[in-house]
Amino acid sequence: MYAPQIGSAPLQYGQTYPQGYGTTANPLYEQLPVPAEHGHGLLGLQRKMPFLRMPRRRMNVAPILLCLFVPWALFVLVFAVSSFSLHYNNPWAYDVIIAVCALAVLITLAVGFSRRLKSFYSEEAEPSWLIFLALSMLVAFVGGVTVGDSNYSQYMRPYFDYHNLNFYTNVYPNRMRGQQLMDAGSILFADGSYLDISRSMGFKKGGVYCVAPITFGNQTLPTYDFWAVGINCCSGNQADFHCAGWNSPKSSGGLRIMSGDDRGFYRLAVQQAEAAYGIKAVHPLFFTWVIEPVKEVEGWRGTARNSFLIWIMSYLLLQAFLVTVAALAFSRIGRF
Repeated sequence: MYAPQIGSAPLQYGQTYPQGYGTTANPLYEQLPVPAEHGHGLLGLQRKMPFLRMPRRRMNVAPILLCLFVPWALFVLVFAVSSFSLHYNNPWAYDVIIAVCALAVLITLAVGFSRRLKSFYSEEAEPSWLIFLALSMLVAFVGGVTVGDSNYSQYMRPYFDYHNLNFYTNVYPNRMRGQQLMDAGSILFADGSYLDISRSMGFKKGGVYCVAPITFGNQTLPTYDFWAVGINCCSGNQADFHCAGWNSPKSSGGLRIMSGDDRGFYRLAVQQAEAAYGIKAVHPLFFTWVIEPVKEVEGWRGTARNSFLIWIMSYLLLQAFLVTVAALAFSRIGRF
């Protein structure tokens, strides 16, 4: 004999409980929507039960931290190497470090794009933090080299150049000659030294290269070998020199002009002054007229350091913003 069954099998699809295992049916099936009427799988379940918690992936923090700090560290390294003493004192070491950093960026780009190409046609293609990391490193490298080299050229290289030359104090322009101070980087002239604006001159070549002799006393000197100079700070056709420091009674120092191209044009302006005023300049040296040349030079180093700190903090904030935007975008278009 057969034992009687409790809960008969459904006569029509979707109207009664499915057959349970053994003698009873599972009441859980009462809550499930019928596939034919309400959709398929979890999508239909979510439509029927909107407050049901769906499984969510946890955000992977490791790639986010890597994408934040690795490009920033690369920017700091390249900026520092490009800006400061290593670039000036050990150019070969600078070249090696820059080459290694560039190679690291290229390898990261190659690996990231090769993996991306392999998964491009997969059914579950997802955003790649490695691509974001590689592109961020590229931007950090190029940016670090660019702003670092600018910081070096504008501030640190002149700073090192002047420190490699001599600093002379209490120089009387009516007693000393240019040949005696060939290795001068900066000079503090004796009290009472001044610019003789009445014998200034300008030479026009694109811009106007202006010169004015540095003198002492009221007598005409046998040779005018010390000249304050500037660009586009005189008319060129009359004695109206008004370059940096020209009207400051405290100015009595000079910073040597290092640029070879500019010195040639200043030399031509001095030759015009010799012809116009009947004076001589046997071995002219050219200076920017300042108050305290030592403080001026040290100020360049301070400015370079401040610029470095501002740039690295700003870049960290920029990278954090980019990582945040990427994380939000990746969460919408794919998985972490």
